[in-house]
Formats: sequence, structure tokens, C-alpha cells
Amino acid sequence: MSETREFMAKHRFARITARKAGRIADLIRGRSVNEALELLQFTPNRGASFYLKVVKSALANASQDESINVNRLYISEAMADVGPLLNNRLRFRPGPQGRAMPFAKRLSHLTIKVREMAEVAEEGKSAKKGGSKKAS
Repeated sequence: MSETREFMAKHRFARITARKAGRIADLIRGRSVNEALELLQFTPNRGASFYLKVVKSALANASQDESINVNRLYISEAMADVGPLLNNRLRFRPGPQGRAMPFAKRLSHLTIKVREMAEVAEEGKSAKKGGSKKAS
């Protein structure tokens, strides 16, 4: 049996923290692409719009291969990795008594990998066999 191909899309240096984007990645990981697109469209979090574009890009990458059925794609991996600070430095904001208080504007790398689902017929047969053993 041939191994299913995996298609990837990345948004590097996204202007959102990895912690906020990771919550959206957890939301869509393992879901079908159609379900994830619908979910991201109506999720009010800011990270959803970032991931919506990345999922659409991964879907477009997969649709380039004619042997892939795009309706059977699911999100096999969704990650939000930590990127560098904006302009690679801390920023400063006024603090009490003339002090300068540092703060960091963080970036992240968003990654989506999509893969075609395995054959359902094979999985259904093995489940039925397992069920009959329990009944005996």
C-alpha cells in the first residue's frame, strides 16, 4: 500500500504570539479541512484569521496533485512555533519614576500539514471483526 502524501503550508514571522496561536492550532488539529475552514471562519480569536489563510494555502498545495481527493483531506499537524522578537529587540515603555520598562513584541511560525484520510472500508472491516470476537 502506498503511503499517503503530506502537503504543508507555513506562515513564518506571523505577528502573533505562539501561545495565542497555539490555542487555535489545538482547535483544528485532527479535523477535516472542510470542518476546519468552517470553524476558523466563525472563531472570534485573532489567530483564526492567520490559520484560515494557512489552511487555504495547504489546501491549494494539495489540489495541485490530481491524484488527491481534496474532500478527504484532514489536518495531520498544526503547530505554532516561537519566532524571533519584532526587529530582534525589546521595546521600552515609560515606567514609574522615570524608569523604562521593557516589553517584547513576539512573532511566531505557523505550520499546517494536511494528509488524505486512509481508506474507510479497511478500517470498518477490522472494527467489525473485533466486535464479533467480543460478542462470542
